[in-house]
Amino acid sequence: MSLAHTSNPSQLPAPADARAAAHELAQQAKQLSQKVIAEVGRVVVGAEDVTKQLLIALLAGGHVLLEGVPGVAKTTLSKVFSRLLGCQYQRVQFTPDLLPSDVTGTSIFDRNANDFVLRKGPIFTQVLLADEINRAPAKTQSALLEAMQEYQVTVDGTSIPLELPFLVLATQNPVEQEGVYRLPEAQLDRFLLRIEMGYPGFNHEVNLLKLYSKPVAEVDVMFSPQTILDLQRKLPGVYGAESLFEYICNLAAESRKHPDVALGASPRAALNLLRCARARAVLEGRHFFTHEDVQAISYAVLGHRLILRPEAEIEGKASADVVREILDAVPVLETV
Repeated sequence: MSLAHTSNPSQLPAPADARAAAHELAQQAKQLSQKVIAEVGRVVVGAEDVTKQLLIALLAGGHVLLEGVPGVAKTTLSKVFSRLLGCQYQRVQFTPDLLPSDVTGTSIFDRNANDFVLRKGPIFTQVLLADEINRAPAKTQSALLEAMQEYQVTVDGTSIPLELPFLVLATQNPVEQEGVYRLPEAQLDRFLLRIEMGYPGFNHEVNLLKLYSKPVAEVDVMFSPQTILDLQRKLPGVYGAESLFEYICNLAAESRKHPDVALGASPRAALNLLRCARARAVLEGRHFFTHEDVQAISYAVLGHRLILRPEAEIEGKASADVVREILDAVPVLETV
C-alpha cells in the first residue's frame, strides 16, 4: 500500500505555540517510550510491539483487551506495565461465580454509625487488571461498563467518580470455549485496543529461559498520575491535515459497506483511530500524525469492533483480513 506525500514539520499550519507544545510532548513521549520498553524487557521478553500499543492506549486515555493463549505472559506483562505507571493498582480474577458487587462494592450496615456505609470494591483504583475477564458472566462484565465509559461507579443509586487516570487492562483466552462467556459487543466497544499476544519466537524463548534462570529484579516506576494526565491533556494538540480526518471517516464508511461485515465501525471507532494515530506519532517523536499512523493502528482499533457475517466466518475469514481489505480499498489522499 503506497502512501502519499505527507507534510513535514515546517509545513504544518498550526500556531507556533501549539506546535511548540506538541513538539515538547513528542520528545517527552519518545524518551518515555524507550525507557518503558527497556524496563519491560527486563521481565517480559519479546513484547516490544505489545508494549508500544499499551503506551498508545495510555496516552490516548483508553482501555486494553489483551488476548492470547495461556502461558504467553499476558498477566505478567499487565502487572509489570501497571507497576511502571506509579498509580493505585488492583487485580480481580474473574470467575463464573464473581458477582457485580464483588467488583463495584456494596453498602453494609455499620452498627457504630447506625447507618449504611459503602464498602468500595476493587474498581475504585487507577489501574484495574481484570484477569480472564471472559470467565465471568455478562452481568459481572457489565459492572465495568459505566466505569470504563464515564469514569464513575453507581452503587445503590449513588454515583461516585473514579480517581483519574483510570485504566482497565483485561486479559482473555480466545481459544477456550468451555466455561467462558463471550464479551458482548457493547463491552468490546469500551476497549480502545484489542492487542493479540502470541508466542515469543525461538530466540526470544531462549532468552526467556536465560532470564528466568536467575532472580528477576522489580521494575522501576516510570510515570506518576500527574505525568499521565499531562500527556493525555496535550495529545489533542498533535497536528493532522484535513485530508487525514477525511481518510479516517472514509475507513469507517468503507467498513460499514464491506460485503463481509454485518456491523461496521461506529463514529466512536473513528474517534479512537484519531486518538491512537496521534499517540503513535508522539511516541515516535513526531508532533504530527500521518496516514501510516492511522493504518498501523487500525487492526487493534477496528478488529474487535467489526461483526462479520456468518458466511464470512464459515469461510475462515478473520477480522484482520477484513481490516486489510478496507485499508486497501480506501485511497490515500495527498496531504498538503
